[in-house]
Amino acid sequence: MSKNGRITRSEYHKRKKQKKIKWTFVLIISLIIAIICIIQIFFWNKDNNKIDKITDDINNEKIVKEEKPENAENINPPENKEDDYWDYIKMDMMSVDFNELKKKNSDTVGFIKVNGTNVNYPIVQTNDNSYYLKHAFDKSKNSAGWVFADYRNNMVNFDKNTVIYGHSRSNQTVFGSLKKVLNKSWYGNKDNHIIKLSTPYENTLWQIVSIYTIKPESYYITTKFSDSQFQAFIKTIKDRSEINFSGTINENDKILTLSTCKDVAGTTRLVIHAKLIKLDKR
Repeated sequence: MSKNGRITRSEYHKRKKQKKIKWTFVLIISLIIAIICIIQIFFWNKDNNKIDKITDDINNEKIVKEEKPENAENINPPENKEDDYWDYIKMDMMSVDFNELKKKNSDTVGFIKVNGTNVNYPIVQTNDNSYYLKHAFDKSKNSAGWVFADYRNNMVNFDKNTVIYGHSRSNQTVFGSLKKVLNKSWYGNKDNHIIKLSTPYENTLWQIVSIYTIKPESYYITTKFSDSQFQAFIKTIKDRSEINFSGTINENDKILTLSTCKDVAGTTRLVIHAKLIKLDKR
């Protein structure tokens, strides 16, 4: 800078060069971020398409049928004859041929369908809760993962709380379509308040009794309880519900819990609880 306070020509060009370098650096960083995002979107879509193909292949085998069994057992019927339970037990039950599924993946332990959503998938289970967060049904690496049961649960004889997980994908694969349950168009239709679950040992119906969103926690995915703990548990999950369901819960019930992320960041969980109302031994 000159003595009179004016910027000299050389200083002017120096500052201009520094400014140009700064904006060039910003532009390069922006381009790198954009490229990374494009690559992530590419692989995200690739993984989603792979899940869609696996699902289509399973559906094309026509291994799932719905029927009304003659000797199914009604589980823990309520005294209130106005309870929707009495309508739901009249619904058809889902029966699945697990032979082909187990040939594709020996980890298969069940098949789940949630009315009014796209959830219509085999359930897998392994010795941890991380493998199927990043692997598809065919065990290939996939960011969409698959629908899987908590490794602590006994899928032969259901525990007091059986927990099923799945990613919430933006294209509504895996558990992505479960966000529909928060829409009035879904919960306003009582025919949607049922979950059908088939295992190699029995076919079951589960009546939805609670739906809510919550920050990540371990409480609602507890699988083992003392009697007093379970009584506190069923009261808590019923009180948390953001939707008023007619179904009651008591200490004789068994609970099915579906857990997924509500948002992309994974900071909030969407939780669905249902109680076992009908069972047909295979």
